[in-house]
Amino acid sequence: MRMSPPSLPRRTAAEFIGTAALVAVIVGSGIRADALSQDIGVRLLANAAASALGLGLLIALIGPLSGAHFNPVVTLSEWWSRRHERGGREALAYIGAQLAGAVTGALLAEAMFGRAPGAWATESRAALHLLLGEAVATAGLVLVVQGLRRIGRPGLAPVAVAGYIGAAIWFTSSGSFANPAATLGRSFSDSFTGIAPGSVPAFAAAQLLGMVIGLGLSGVLYGTLRVSGEPNASEARRTG
Repeated sequence: MRMSPPSLPRRTAAEFIGTAALVAVIVGSGIRADALSQDIGVRLLANAAASALGLGLLIALIGPLSGAHFNPVVTLSEWWSRRHERGGREALAYIGAQLAGAVTGALLAEAMFGRAPGAWATESRAALHLLLGEAVATAGLVLVVQGLRRIGRPGLAPVAVAGYIGAAIWFTSSGSFANPAATLGRSFSDSFTGIAPGSVPAFAAAQLLGMVIGLGLSGVLYGTLRVSGEPNASEARRTG
């Protein structure tokens, strides 16, 4: 018997819990790495590995419930690509849950390590080259998510998305936040993974620009023909 999809409140709760858990992993692993090593490379490696593993597990666990977006950029790009099939109510609910979840996750990580929750980050990340890196990181993420759906391979998301983020933490100058909600959450932690509140708007703008670029690239590669349901590989090829 085919089960009905979860209700919107349950999907929204899944996005809140998943985003909170993801940001707790990112911030918590950064705090732990900072305490264990003074070598910036070792700290980045530890944080990247924990973030990628945590993200993959969360996508596998929560994907069947809400799609495991955990990211306003992913939610907006998914809404845009299917805007003729669905309204914006779900997207708004998801984004609200993601923003609240990200702040909750950062505060939880701070509390777990005996730090006073709510201390603003002081690490400025406003340089132009960092914003360029953030746009590139986000464009790549959107392309991966859209590409998997267009070729009929959404089941690869836990591995593919986590693998991309793990790699992008290293190959982009910004460290691949690629997520406006996580960026906001990380401003509540003055730690290795923090970002000063004053840098958040520029980072979010770069991420939105990256989303537009990623959508454009997915259109160039896979076409723009809208098909119902999840397309299989042959349908995706016919859109080109």
